Amino acid sequence: MSKKLIRMPEDGPPQPGLRNVFEAIITYGHDEDFIPFASEEFDETQAPAGTRAKLDVMADRVLRGEPLWHEEDRADYSGLTGAVRPRD
Repeated sequence: MSKKLIRMPEDGPPQPGLRNVFEAIITYGHDEDFIPFASEEFDETQAPAGTRAKLDVMADRVLRGEPLWHEEDRADYSGLTGAVRPRD
């Protein structure tokens, strides 16, 4: 079975001018038979869900044709601390 990759523009990932996934599909096409491939670079991330860091990792995975989620990715928010702003 051959590995199928998402067709990306030659000059890099989709541009910020795209407003949603449907515009990206119209512009760049899609591959309904896409089969992700876990390369040697496919590592887990400890970035919390919803953070810019996690989104960047997931975008890199897509560009490499890898699965979005690694079974050892951070699954919760335990051990994290956040800034607390006092109420006025």
